[in-house]
Amino acid sequence: MSSIIQKGGKRPIIIAGPCSAETEEQMMETALQIKEFCNIDMLRAGIWKPRTRPDSFEGVGEVGLSWLVDAGKVLGVPTTTEVANTKHVEQALKAGVDILWIGARTTVNPFAVQDIADALKGVKIPVMVKNPVNPDLELWIGAFERLEKSGITELGAIHRGFSVYKHAKYRNVPNWEIPIALHERLPDLPIINDPSHITGNRNLLLEVSQKAMDLNFDGLIIETHRNPDVAWSDAAQQLTPENLGVLLDSLVLRSQNSEKLDSEHISVIREKIGDLDDRLFDILTARMQLSEELGIFKKEHNITILQPEHWKKIISARLNRASEYKLSDRFVRQVMDAIHQESIRHQVRVMNHSSDKEEQ
Repeated sequence: MSSIIQKGGKRPIIIAGPCSAETEEQMMETALQIKEFCNIDMLRAGIWKPRTRPDSFEGVGEVGLSWLVDAGKVLGVPTTTEVANTKHVEQALKAGVDILWIGARTTVNPFAVQDIADALKGVKIPVMVKNPVNPDLELWIGAFERLEKSGITELGAIHRGFSVYKHAKYRNVPNWEIPIALHERLPDLPIINDPSHITGNRNLLLEVSQKAMDLNFDGLIIETHRNPDVAWSDAAQQLTPENLGVLLDSLVLRSQNSEKLDSEHISVIREKIGDLDDRLFDILTARMQLSEELGIFKKEHNITILQPEHWKKIISARLNRASEYKLSDRFVRQVMDAIHQESIRHQVRVMNHSSDKEEQ
């Protein structure tokens, strides 16, 4: 089959279906409702559910594979499910599942990814890989490399956010800079956004989906259930097929045509931005020269580099002015932390005569 997750194909790719296959009737009715209210490119369902705590619903297992495949035939679209070990791979392939994905809890374990890659040697099937639960770009890339070495050539990434403790808004924080960095490293790799697992809240799905489209993601994977309120897993983040149709109709798909960005007006704006960037780095250079002077003073008077109370005052003062700067608190904090770390690096070099090469 021609893989639907090839870069440069249809955009956006829409993958939808329930978090978990619960019953044969639930799978078929969900598929029929999707067919009624919207067009999708791939039907998903969880067959094995890796849960955080024991005694939770962990999927119906192998029996659900035929329900998924049959529902996909009714829709006339490929099917996809998560595999976490070699047994899952064997059973999914035997049942005729078209596309596999590796979940975040598996991606974090190179041994588990390698086992799956070994099980897929000689098999021609597309595989999608979710980001690891922790924000580790190299670990994510390593999973693709392992699969490629096993002969899997049709690969896609799923960005589902990263685990944190009690975030005020998201179930898993997006950390958009990581999938953006993935695209920089692997520009031909399709990236699918998973707003369901990022938000954990159906009311935020459109907001995150739109941002993913604005950042030029290749598609969306959205959990969809015939009756989300009674779903056996992750009820709060699932949509009805009808509401999925509303969400998809609400998305604004902006042009990827870069020729429009070559106008004289855009060139002038970009030139101004470049000038400001140059000034920013000139200022940062001057700032680090002053840091080195501080380092010399501290060395002469045998004072530690880190002065926590002074640093707290600086951070507090900048955060208090974030709205005045028209910048988010998070951005101000990140910038100040980066400046602080670079300042420490310069002072360490002065005080201990270390080289840049040693510090890196």
